[in-house]
Amino acid sequence: MLARVRRITSRQNALVAEFRAIARGDQPGLLLDGPHLVAEALSACVAVRVAMITADAQGRDDVGELVSRVELSGGEVLTVSAPVMAAVSPVRSSSVIVAIADRPPRSAERLYGGTPLVVVACDVQDPGNVGAIVRVVEAAGGSGLIAAGRCADPFSPKALRGSMGSALRVAISVTEVEKAVADVRRHGCRVLAAVPRGGSSIFDIDLTGPVAILIGGEGGGLSRSILASADESFSIPMQPQVESLNVAVTAALAAYEARRQRLATRSA
Repeated sequence: MLARVRRITSRQNALVAEFRAIARGDQPGLLLDGPHLVAEALSACVAVRVAMITADAQGRDDVGELVSRVELSGGEVLTVSAPVMAAVSPVRSSSVIVAIADRPPRSAERLYGGTPLVVVACDVQDPGNVGAIVRVVEAAGGSGLIAAGRCADPFSPKALRGSMGSALRVAISVTEVEKAVADVRRHGCRVLAAVPRGGSSIFDIDLTGPVAILIGGEGGGLSRSILASADESFSIPMQPQVESLNVAVTAALAAYEARRQRLATRSA
């Protein structure tokens, strides 16, 4: 089967330009870099449109299995030269397979179903942090993520790698900060804002009901206007000499405290 697939050897090919445009966010779609993300997308029933593999990867069992799955799902598979793979793969050491796929559909029902636990990442600009927060949301059993304001794209290649595939399964919305706060309120969520110091301990707040947890960006945190709009501010207890925690760590501690409380309520 692989012997009949089309081969691309020129970095000036139009498809190479499309891969790079999607990686930059200039065109709609997802760039899936590496076997893990391609496999996660296929398992999540995300439509993989085109996959590129290096010629020397054709004999690998894991790549061969992915090729078969892509073709069975209706996607096209191309073999490419090493320079072409270097052009489309965003990592320093090029991957053996890179694909483009459609972004998974999202709905408000998924984001706010059941008893919502929504994390709102406000102006979190590092895509690695955004990806880690998405991964935390899924791991802790949260409802989803709202990437608000100047937040990094949760579907960018670096964020996707940071989420380890969670972004392909978790409900994600992208909007402005003020609209995000209005939306979570409209769906009955209590709005809690993270601050480094001076808020209520996260371990003393009831998180068993519908909750939206606002996490501010690196350095600046949440704006005064957003803090004023929250129902309550919370802090993670820290030793005095520690100034603050990483945004993904803060999100993880808050989300897992909510998970702990909710599991304890169910078993009571």
